[in-house]
Amino acid sequence: MKLQELRIALIGCGRVAGHHCLSISRTKGARLVAVCDLAIERAQKYGEQYKVPNYNNYHEMLRRHPDINLVVIITPSGMHAEHASEVIEVYKKHILVEKPTFMTPCQANSTFNLGLKYNVEIFPVFQNRYNKAVKRVRRAILEGELGDIRVISVRVRWCRQQQYYDMAPWRGTYSHDGGVLTNQGIHHIDLLRYLGGSVTRVNASMRTLGVDVDVEDTVVATMEYGSGALGVMECTTAARPDDFEASLSIVGAKGLAQIGGVAVNELQYFSPDPSECSLYSEEFVGVKGHGAVYGFGHFHIYQDVVGHLIGDLPYPIGREDCLGTLHLLHAFYKSDEDNKWV
Repeated sequence: MKLQELRIALIGCGRVAGHHCLSISRTKGARLVAVCDLAIERAQKYGEQYKVPNYNNYHEMLRRHPDINLVVIITPSGMHAEHASEVIEVYKKHILVEKPTFMTPCQANSTFNLGLKYNVEIFPVFQNRYNKAVKRVRRAILEGELGDIRVISVRVRWCRQQQYYDMAPWRGTYSHDGGVLTNQGIHHIDLLRYLGGSVTRVNASMRTLGVDVDVEDTVVATMEYGSGALGVMECTTAARPDDFEASLSIVGAKGLAQIGGVAVNELQYFSPDPSECSLYSEEFVGVKGHGAVYGFGHFHIYQDVVGHLIGDLPYPIGREDCLGTLHLLHAFYKSDEDNKWV
């Protein structure tokens, strides 16, 4: 039975929650019903802003609002699987999960299997796929404008000072946060697959260079694609004193495309038609006080979720797609641990 309205609750009111609340408020067919965070002052802030009840216990929230049909998981990454699984098994609610979705492919498989068991949908968040520049380059690849891909390069040069990690005890831990690849670089790893196709093997080296944490803040890696293309990735949060770029370039047999900006939001080079660069670039101003790196993709994600649960449209990121990105992510870690191609 199709839903008539998407009634949404948030679990977790951290940095990106403002983008979710704003996107929900602008999406026809969606309505924010309640918000929850262990730090009640965070939940109160969004509750007051959007005039919805706030809680510090999501069990209480879900019991008091049985009409909720989509729960958004924005808790620390290491808690996604636990929270999503419990909400599915106990409350039978659909789930939208922020990046990196789950920490391991095993967690992802277990949670998706629960979704199948209880007829519940799980929606992964990879919002950079919706950027205008990314969509234009994806179309160029599919339509052969760039020819066969030869080289793909990613450069993420962001800044995360020690203060960022000291804000919460879970940050900078492998169990709950992950390093630069799992936390910041996951979207760009996703684009390596989304634009380049399947990766067959990787060779990665990781270091912690700019802060005192357990996890990596700098990674350099090379890749080989099933198509025969080669790839290189540089990803760091040890850049100082600010975020500089998150770019991806593709060298094809017939041309070159480069997406840059702070969060792959600018089409900087596009040899098939250079005049399209300005048309397919966006300025990411973000939500005040929450940074600009999130972009506008969350709004399109909620449109797609509404289109799927209320209409008959497929959600564009399914289980195998999500797992493909997580397998690639973990291949980088395995390569560094074993000091060899994986």
